[in-house]
Amino acid sequence: MLFVELIVKGLVYGCMYAMMAVGLTLVYGLLRILHIAHAGVFALGAYMVVTVANATGSLAAGFLVALVVSALAGMAIYRLAYQPILGHPPFVPMVVSIGLFIVMQEAFRMIFGAYGIAFDTNPWYVATISPGGITFNYVEIAMVIASVVLLLGFGLFAGLTRAGIAWRATVTDPQMATSFGVDPVRVRYLNFMFGSALAGIAGGLVGLLNNYVEPTMGGLVSYKALAIIVLGGLGSVRGTLIASLILGVVESFGTIYLADVFDRDAIGFLFLIVVLMVRPQGLLGRK
Repeated sequence: MLFVELIVKGLVYGCMYAMMAVGLTLVYGLLRILHIAHAGVFALGAYMVVTVANATGSLAAGFLVALVVSALAGMAIYRLAYQPILGHPPFVPMVVSIGLFIVMQEAFRMIFGAYGIAFDTNPWYVATISPGGITFNYVEIAMVIASVVLLLGFGLFAGLTRAGIAWRATVTDPQMATSFGVDPVRVRYLNFMFGSALAGIAGGLVGLLNNYVEPTMGGLVSYKALAIIVLGGLGSVRGTLIASLILGVVESFGTIYLADVFDRDAIGFLFLIVVLMVRPQGLLGRK
């Protein structure tokens, strides 16, 4: 039973990592930019959920606001921070992204306070259910459902709609896609909108899961997300999803069997190092 519980709990956290890391993968696949500021959007979504929920008493309103604000923030980041420097060497957008993430953290401290915010009422955090003898709180269940619905929706969008096909064509061969009339700027906005919305929802769910939101909450998650996209193969959405779930399960087992040596976060990075020593291109990456 312990074995099954560790796998299931690991998959729950893997779903959260997937929602965060997919946005990074989308940006890297399209623009070859390591979008560190994505972690700031993650924290922004969490702050929107907690402030709106505490003000209105409605979690649904909080997540709706987080979805909209995070998507708009992502598009604004592209327009104001990345678009003017796309012709520069890759390290320039990365430095800009790191600086933007630091600015966002300090802005959260000034606006919301340095000590974080808790939810006034969080019944989902307290309420639990025990199917098959494995105990979950409702936030964990919501995290799995949200990740499956949103990521499946994105898969259907990318495979069945004209806009999704245009996005895939732009990622695969930008020049060819442009020659067939695809607007690359529109695709980039769409990319940042969807990836940022996912990050905002993930941030809100993590805030609910911890019953606490604070300015630096995006930092550690961003490091893990970067590790995941490297592990999955840079630019591979499928690899990112697989790596997210694997990392969640590895951390889950590690907290039981390696807790005396490493903490949860160190276990994840140790696993990354071991895998990359064997397969430097990642799980689904090309040599």
